[in-house]
Amino acid sequence: MMKLTGINQITLRVNDLGLAEEFYGGILGLKLDHRVGANISYLRVNSDMLVLVKAETPGSPQARDIRVDHFGFRLASDAEVDEAVNYLDERGVHIVTRPAHRREGRAFFVMDPDGNLVEFYSMHDIGIQNDSADIDLSSPNVHAIPTRQKMVEEMEAKKPRRSRK
Repeated sequence: MMKLTGINQITLRVNDLGLAEEFYGGILGLKLDHRVGANISYLRVNSDMLVLVKAETPGSPQARDIRVDHFGFRLASDAEVDEAVNYLDERGVHIVTRPAHRREGRAFFVMDPDGNLVEFYSMHDIGIQNDSADIDLSSPNVHAIPTRQKMVEEMEAKKPRRSRK
């Protein structure tokens, strides 16, 4: 078996590279490492890379086949998780779930401008815990479905209407 030491990069297809850079760089604080042309940005947090690639065809929040299920950023403590949700909420980021105790730690989910689920969590030192009454076992996608539908409706409402003559 291979002994992997971490995740090298996550690559996301995005509709608007500038909007995605603002979310991940401006709001979440990832540093721009470099760009490749006008369609690819490499953002860094420590040794981990998030690569944003301009989608060749426009994606919809409901088009889950071109998106990642979710990915997570680790925070140092439960208190930092609670501070992070307040920080993101103040900046208008869509909060999908509020912080809750999960089997791996305290966590919450947000949605980026393209409908990707992003998790923020603190990892328990003792690893994944057994199920108990105070552990949230719900799937974040259950909470995200109504939000994605609303995003699609808002995008449809913004499309210019053409009249037939």
